[in-house]
Amino acid sequence: MNSRLQGLGPTATQQVMIAAQALDAGRADEADRQLERVLTAYPNHPEVLRMKAGILSLRGQHHDAVRLMQHALVQRPQDALYHNTLGSLLGTAGDYEGAIRALRRTCELDPKLAMAWYNLGVMLTKSVRNEEATEALQRAVTLAPDHIGARALLADLLRTRGQVEAAAAEYRRLLSVRPTFGLAWWGLADLRTQRFDANDIAQMQAALKRPDANENDRIAIGFALAKAFDDEGSYAQSLQALTTANATAQRYQAWDAKRFSVGVKSVADAFVPPPAGSPAPLGSEVIFIVSLPRSGSTLVEQILASHSQVEGAGELPDLPQVLAEETQRLGGKPIPQWAREATPADWQRLGQRYLERTARWRSERPVFTDKLPNNWIYLGAIRAMLPGARIVVVRRDPLETCFSCYRQPLDASSGYSRSFEALASFWHDFDQNVSRLATLHPGHVREHSYEAMVADPEPHIRQLLAFCGLPFEEACVNFHENQRTVRSPSATQVRQPMRKDTARSQRYGALLNPLRAALGLPAYSE
Repeated sequence: MNSRLQGLGPTATQQVMIAAQALDAGRADEADRQLERVLTAYPNHPEVLRMKAGILSLRGQHHDAVRLMQHALVQRPQDALYHNTLGSLLGTAGDYEGAIRALRRTCELDPKLAMAWYNLGVMLTKSVRNEEATEALQRAVTLAPDHIGARALLADLLRTRGQVEAAAAEYRRLLSVRPTFGLAWWGLADLRTQRFDANDIAQMQAALKRPDANENDRIAIGFALAKAFDDEGSYAQSLQALTTANATAQRYQAWDAKRFSVGVKSVADAFVPPPAGSPAPLGSEVIFIVSLPRSGSTLVEQILASHSQVEGAGELPDLPQVLAEETQRLGGKPIPQWAREATPADWQRLGQRYLERTARWRSERPVFTDKLPNNWIYLGAIRAMLPGARIVVVRRDPLETCFSCYRQPLDASSGYSRSFEALASFWHDFDQNVSRLATLHPGHVREHSYEAMVADPEPHIRQLLAFCGLPFEEACVNFHENQRTVRSPSATQVRQPMRKDTARSQRYGALLNPLRAALGLPAYSE
């Protein structure tokens, strides 16, 4: 650290070090206050730029954060830590491929930097490259056996493979070392195979008060504690724990609902009327599954992936990254602008690029699923690029969907899940967009009801398979017997038979009236 501070005066050095500590703790405002005067005096110092980039990232200003970090890296191209920071910022911005490249460069420059191997494992996991992720995380643990973040993610990968007991044991071992480790508490809660007991609740409540618990720990513990209270029927306490955890997370996950709505409508409008798309009938190999989180999309994918012709690929980042590549190629021109100017040849090129990026998912089976929830924003682009693709829109009761999102510590890109008002706005954006696109593309977009399928599974599974051009197979009804890797919060649930008693909002009664009001639903009454 000291060598990176060369060129700064004593006061500036101290302020940068304090800013770094605040940044590590997630306190963006405090870090910014410390850095403000330093940035004025040393506007091009690489370490000052690195700190400022981290602050911008915490505030959701990802493009500016990456730009600043690239500027800093020009001055220190052989500094492994700088490549590591760039990788983390790119990952937070959703550019997983760019992040992986930066982090691999970090590991080349400093193969003994456990943090870099861990960050690489995180990004490979987000890219659904689980075997490579496991190797990277194991390297991190070999270099730093007490790296609990890497060990927690390895435990999470055990869960995705259905090794629930092994995952639970590892989470418990991590908590014996660090009782405030929020990821381990949430990992246990997310297994959904066992309930927390009174001793667990007491330990979580104590951990929330400990000074060595950082903000991320408190957020994760808050969600786990809410799950514990919910399991024992203490719904008011559960909702209070959720309110506190979400309010804390909201400080670090900026969300502008009005700006998002305008952006979504702008993208949708660019594809009305539908443009002349790819002249080649590309895309018959892919089934897109889109939805809000917690709507049953993982269940739909598990059903389809139980078919002998279908590979369940999970939440692939490829579609938005192909669109982002085109935006970058055109000098930053946003999608609504270039989409109106794109030729059929352009759409064919983009469709082929998507299929090239996803080729590995067709190595064993001819069809694969792409289950990235927010691809609903790009339905028009999918139809233009890949006219042969099937699109399944999974719908669930809006109250159940939004409340389930509120109960889940979704990633940094899901700031809408932190308040009832933002959730309702997000749901309405989804509802309006998919309804409009489904009307424009009948026969290519199927709106699939989660509740209807749960109530009467086999007929709806048969209809789903028919829409996807697949013959019926009994294995799709017995989807819970499929032992494939599932990386989503529903990984444990989809290995169990379908249950009909999934509605949760009724248990909370009038406590959820503020969410009902935001959604425009009538208040709860006995």
